[in-house]
Amino acid sequence: MASSSDSWIKEYNEAVKLADDINGMISERISMPASGPETQRHASAIRRKITILGTRLDGLQSLLSRPTGKPLTEKEMNRRKDMIANLRTKANQMASTLNMSNFANRDSLLGRDTKPDAMSRTVGLDNSGLVGLQQQIMREQDEGLEKLEETVVSTKHIALAVNEELDLHTRLIDDLDQHVDVTDSRLRRVQKNLAILNKRTRGGCSCVCMFLAVVGIVILIVMIYLLIKYL
Repeated sequence: MASSSDSWIKEYNEAVKLADDINGMISERISMPASGPETQRHASAIRRKITILGTRLDGLQSLLSRPTGKPLTEKEMNRRKDMIANLRTKANQMASTLNMSNFANRDSLLGRDTKPDAMSRTVGLDNSGLVGLQQQIMREQDEGLEKLEETVVSTKHIALAVNEELDLHTRLIDDLDQHVDVTDSRLRRVQKNLAILNKRTRGGCSCVCMFLAVVGIVILIVMIYLLIKYL
């Protein structure tokens, strides 16, 4: 077999090894905390390696599309295409565990059903060119992560502001409840005092009526006496 084929097999084996490393890192991620700086760094490293794996698969696909040296048989060509497709499927599955939708979109652009204008990014590139393309993709990913971080920080600040506003409203409601309780207590005391005063007023009215009745009876007796005396 030609040396170019040996080179392709070597590149493919390195891609398989990289995929195994990524799979192991994903398994380690399960035992890590759900959040935190260490978890974020670990996830970022996984994303970088998945991006590198995608670039290597693009390079392998590009080498098949422009074979050099001894031509491959149709059977061998189809076998290698299937090898790339299977490894790309595995890469997509690993990317999906990290919600790397951008990787899936990239695969749709640079995969087996690649459009000619998108495939032109890798056609004609040697190893150094593929490395440069890989670094460019990593820079684009870093920019996306920085924007995502800014969005997360902004969301965090908004959440803190909303939390402070809720705390303020809670304190105001507590103060209002306290004032309502004090007012209710005062109202009850006033009602009690009014009831006592009303009771006393009724008692005083009865005494006055009895006194006026006695005075009226006395006056009536005096008038009858005077009538009898002078008639």
